[in-house]
Amino acid sequence: MEPAMTSSIADADADADARARRIHDDWHAAVVARDLDALMALYADDAVLETPLIVVTLPAHGSGVLHGKAAIGAFFAAGLRDPRNRLGRWYRTGVFFSNGRQLTWEYPPTPDSDQVDLVEVMELRDGLIAHHRVYWGWVGFQALTAAAAARDRG
Repeated sequence: MEPAMTSSIADADADADARARRIHDDWHAAVVARDLDALMALYADDAVLETPLIVVTLPAHGSGVLHGKAAIGAFFAAGLRDPRNRLGRWYRTGVFFSNGRQLTWEYPPTPDSDQVDLVEVMELRDGLIAHHRVYWGWVGFQALTAAAAARDRG
């Protein structure tokens, strides 16, 4: 391989890694700050979000999948506006995995106790989140079912 071509590939990989790190850092900062505008600036207009939390937060939607930035924004707005929503404690280690096109990280137990245990998987396109999937562990599943039961009780 030509030296210039090797350099171009390395530069492209470094740029993709930098974009993934930016999304990793900015997504977390926006959620913790409850900054909907900053959060939505990270999503592509045609993004898809998949999480069982949609069924609890927007029960009339009837599905755990949302299509489009507007629908995703409505979901996050509903979740972020309630400061009593304790589903997320948002502790994470800072470790993430990315190949420049997919970004993955975990919310493990905190040093003090359990938290809602999630794995975030994001497909990236042009520096934005194109498809976001949230996978729930056992502690998260228990918290989610408790939240759904509380909602149903009124």
